[in-house]
Amino acid sequence: MQYRTLGRTGVQVSSLALGAMNFGRIGRTTQEEATAIVDAALEGGVNVIDTADAYSAGESEEMVGKAIAGRRDDIVLATKAYLPMGDERNHRGGSRRWLVTALDDSLRRLGVDHVDLYQVHRWDPATSDEETLSALTDLQRAGKIRYFGSSTFPAYRIVQAQWAAREHHLGRYVTEQPAYSILQRGIETHVLPVAEEYGLGVLAWSPLASGWLSGAVREGREVTTNRSAFMPQRFDTAVPANRAKLDAVEQLARVADESGLTLIQLALGFVTAHPGVTSALIGPRTLDHLHAQLAADTVLPPDVLDAIDTIVPPGTDLAPDEKNDTPPSLLDPALRRR
Repeated sequence: MQYRTLGRTGVQVSSLALGAMNFGRIGRTTQEEATAIVDAALEGGVNVIDTADAYSAGESEEMVGKAIAGRRDDIVLATKAYLPMGDERNHRGGSRRWLVTALDDSLRRLGVDHVDLYQVHRWDPATSDEETLSALTDLQRAGKIRYFGSSTFPAYRIVQAQWAAREHHLGRYVTEQPAYSILQRGIETHVLPVAEEYGLGVLAWSPLASGWLSGAVREGREVTTNRSAFMPQRFDTAVPANRAKLDAVEQLARVADESGLTLIQLALGFVTAHPGVTSALIGPRTLDHLHAQLAADTVLPPDVLDAIDTIVPPGTDLAPDEKNDTPPSLLDPALRRR
């Protein structure tokens, strides 16, 4: 396992980090399976575990808490808040009112007195940066969080938040967690350069592109992945963007075969090769998935990276509609009309 410094924090983290989104009802993973995955990940050198309150409505945090009991100090523990936790309209977002409550709820579910990294799961257009950053700064001073970061923020919001922290003399985001894979390279255009400029650690999620780069999605093969069951439109090859992804996967599979690599090794090696990326978040649903992904801690040679660039050019998103950091005004016509 390789280790890198998380931004400018001085904290050493593994190049592959364990994402726990599949723990619980989302991935149909039991506590016994989740604990076995955590055990194997730690034995394989992983020292970062990332979860969120919204993953299976808190069930993921509860499972992580039970799995790490007795060894919390050996783990860089990260969680998130922002997404809705129930129907009550204020049980979501980036307000002080909600973040203070959400963190206490997360600490209770995790069975710990602090988390190492607390992340705002999405940018909240209804809440000012000063409001969110002041709450996070106070929680940090109270010892409940060590650092805080953003997740899936567009580049201009990352810059704005850094400015707001300086302007109001508040703590700043020290990490960003964007989606990044061979098939979705758009963050290379703006997000990764901005993250490097501000010295942010980057924890890249979905490096296997929701299973497209796991080897399970191939031409002429029925798609039976767990993700395709509840997101069928993302895997319908009649959709032009999905057709483009499938064509790319077939070409990438040939590159992997010719290089003596698995497709998973190619996908994860690509993400961790970028100098702006600290760690790639893997989200195994089974032990077999984990072992296949841990074996992919691979340094790709320049010729392989060049071959990837010819298939999916730098800065290109093959499925732009799947981006999670699109400015609200591009999604809601009312926001771009007087």
